Amino acid sequence: MKKFSKKFQDSFKAFDKAKLHDVTEAVDILKELPSAKFDETIELHIKLGVDSRHADQLVRGAVVLPHGTGKTKKVLVFAKGEKVTEAEKAGADFVGGEDMVEKIQKENWFDFDVVVATPDMMGVVGRLGRVLGPKGLMPNPKSGTVTFELDRAISEIKAGKVEYRLDKTNIIHVPVGKKSFESDKLTENLKALLDAVVKAKPAASKGQYLRSVTLTSTMGPGIRINPGKLM
Repeated sequence: MKKFSKKFQDSFKAFDKAKLHDVTEAVDILKELPSAKFDETIELHIKLGVDSRHADQLVRGAVVLPHGTGKTKKVLVFAKGEKVTEAEKAGADFVGGEDMVEKIQKENWFDFDVVVATPDMMGVVGRLGRVLGPKGLMPNPKSGTVTFELDRAISEIKAGKVEYRLDKTNIIHVPVGKKSFESDKLTENLKALLDAVVKAKPAASKGQYLRSVTLTSTMGPGIRINPGKLM
C-alpha cells in the first residue's frame, strides 16, 4: 500500500477534496498548501468527453500563456537556406538539417524541448517520426511548429507557448506555471489555457465536453475545478 508523507496528508486536510471550486478559489487553495523544498511546477489536467480514437474528435493545439511557464525551453529548428539565419536570429538553440537527424539517431541526443520545422524540411524530419513521436516532439501544423514564420514561432515558444493534446485516456496534461508565481498570474495562465481548450471543442463531440478539471502541483494533491462554469 502506498504511503504518503505527513506534509502530503496535511495538504489533503487543508481543503474539501469533494468540492468543485472556481479557478480563482483553486489557485488560492494551491498557494496556501505546504510547499516543497523546490519551486514546484503547477499542472492542469483536463478530462474531455471525446474519443481520441476518432480523428474528428481529436483535440490538439497550442496557446501562449500570458506569464509563461517559468521554464525557458530549448528549441531545435530544422531549416535550410535563408531560414537558417532567420532561426538563429530569432533565438533558436539549435538549427540544422541532415546533421541534426544524424545526431539524434546516432547519439540518442535529445537536449531540446520543442522541435520546429519549415514545411520543406518535413521530409527530413519524417525520418525521426519513430523517436520524436512517442516523446511528443514531432512538429505539427496544428501546434504551429511546422511553419515558414520561424521568427514568430520561436518567439512564442520562448515567451511561454504550450501545446495541449489528448493522451490515450482522453486527458490533457499541461504545465501552467510555478508555485512561486503570484496568484493572479497563475489564474490568468489557467484561464488562457482553458479558453483555448473550450474553443477547440470538436463539432463531433456530444454530451458533456469538460468531464473534469484538476489543478495540482508536483508534490501536492489535486484540487477540483468546476467544469460547468468554464463552458
